[in-house]
Amino acid sequence: MTTALKKTTGIDMKLTNIGTIKELFARHGFSFTKSLGQNFLINPAVCPKIAELGLEGANEPSEVCALEIGTGVGVLTRELAKRYKKVVAVEIDTKLKPILEETLADFDNVEVVFADVMETDLAAVIAEKLGGAETAVCANLPYYITSPVIMRVLESRLPVRSMTVMVQKEAADRLCAAPGTRECGAISYAVRYYSTPELMFRVNRGSFMPSPNVDSAVIRMTVSPKNTLPEEREELLFRLIRAGFSQRRKQLVNPLSGELHRSKEELSALLGSLGIKPSARAEELALEDYIKIAESI
Repeated sequence: MTTALKKTTGIDMKLTNIGTIKELFARHGFSFTKSLGQNFLINPAVCPKIAELGLEGANEPSEVCALEIGTGVGVLTRELAKRYKKVVAVEIDTKLKPILEETLADFDNVEVVFADVMETDLAAVIAEKLGGAETAVCANLPYYITSPVIMRVLESRLPVRSMTVMVQKEAADRLCAAPGTRECGAISYAVRYYSTPELMFRVNRGSFMPSPNVDSAVIRMTVSPKNTLPEEREELLFRLIRAGFSQRRKQLVNPLSGELHRSKEELSALLGSLGIKPSARAEELALEDYIKIAESI
């Protein structure tokens, strides 16, 4: 369901003001849906930074469009609308519709699609509503769905230049972690396969209403087509990585032997031929090492 926003003028809502938000909620009879992990931003400095980060490096910033995932009351949406040619936002909570009709009413370059992002054909949304223009993804992601949303966007190979998202600080550390570090996990390699991730800045827990029990951080993933294995090899690559990190304290040949149903001796010989120590553990390998293994099996 798509909402066409009514055009009015003169609205300059302070949507990061707790009093303004509570008044909006009361007027429209809105209540939080706990299962959706809703935490609305009340720090006025955060959303302008997210919006600007999505434009960095663009050849023609005035022509870039934005795909927003989750609108809240429209705080980030408004900042995007001020800077991007067009904004399409995907929001799951239909109870926010009357609020967004009010808070976004003075922008005619915003369209809200009420749908579950995990069940939406985002490539079709970009093609049909943004006309194939250079697009940046921006979002304040609920903690419970951070990794699934990020991987859905990356794995779908959407025609986007970057993803700039706010996530739980712990998740940000994991998503941006470099191989060989304590925070590194299977998803760290997956993110680096599709993009170049950067941790941009921290956001403390007091920046939200209601306040969560953890701090957040904004990360940017610059999408890159540098890794383009054939589909069956790509699937094998991520099987290898997941298997390795399922027993990350063991030498890599142990979990790979079980995953691939091959002897440890055979895998040790393969790793050695690729210049990889058979005694290495999962996080000690570079992404390029896993790619070499996937290509060699």
